[in-house]
Amino acid sequence: MGIDKHKHFFTRVATDTMAENTHNLLDPKNDYVFFRLFSEEPELLIDLINAVRADQPPITEITLLDARLTPERIQGKRLVLDLKAIDEHGQRYNIEMQVRSFGAWGARGTLYAARMLSEQPHAGSSYRAIKPVIGIHLLDFTLFDQPKYANKALWNFALRDSECCEMSLGRELQIHIVELRKADKIRQLPECLSAWVAYFEHWNEDAVMNNLAHPPIQQARAKLRVMSADEEARYWAEAREKALRDEATLIGDAHDQGFEKGRDEGRQEERHKTALAMLQGEQLDVATIASYTDLSETEVQELADSRAKH
Repeated sequence: MGIDKHKHFFTRVATDTMAENTHNLLDPKNDYVFFRLFSEEPELLIDLINAVRADQPPITEITLLDARLTPERIQGKRLVLDLKAIDEHGQRYNIEMQVRSFGAWGARGTLYAARMLSEQPHAGSSYRAIKPVIGIHLLDFTLFDQPKYANKALWNFALRDSECCEMSLGRELQIHIVELRKADKIRQLPECLSAWVAYFEHWNEDAVMNNLAHPPIQQARAKLRVMSADEEARYWAEAREKALRDEATLIGDAHDQGFEKGRDEGRQEERHKTALAMLQGEQLDVATIASYTDLSETEVQELADSRAKH
């Protein structure tokens, strides 16, 4: 069903007064809102990238890849709305907001970056032509909760030797992580990045927002007001929130079911049981199930095929 056909479901009447009320603003961490905000205002995306990578020369241009929000993409089983882009130097970016914590997150983030490496034109025939792939992941949860990392919220991973960290194989694969909640608490990041952290964590607090002098933040705030006053945007943002809640419930129920069945049968068997339980609902795709069970997509697909035969 197309976006226009959903309009008769809208029950909210958005007004200018509502848009000015910060309590009615959409959450910029909502993946639909995040995607719309930065795909429609690419200069804000440039500023965010430069803020995360403040130790690197700033970029000035960006071209979004696959920035269309089709009904299929919004309603798909796979709840992923990451932004893909390329800058004036040919560097590729995968930018996403992630509000859900799960055990296989690191493998998922690495896989997405690796795919962008292999998808580059001529990557297989001319390795010199390969441009760096840079993953930027904004996490609204704490990924590294060890006490010794309590005051570190910005991470930059690359291919380096485990003992001689100054020795690198190159910059072709980079993953930057910002732990938003931790960053907001410790407040030790560079000024521009701190402003973006405050925006994502306190978007609906006038007392905080009015004191942020970084101009792109005020532009992002104005854009958020416009989106919040658009009933179609509100519909899809709320639909995505519901989809995330439903997915979390499905995964939690399936994990509990699989764990109970596989409690005494070994860890790998437990994963298979959990994956099969997730497949029963037919609401989650292979990639999502693989991410949450630590199985490969091939293993999950084989389980799905086996289940279909029976």
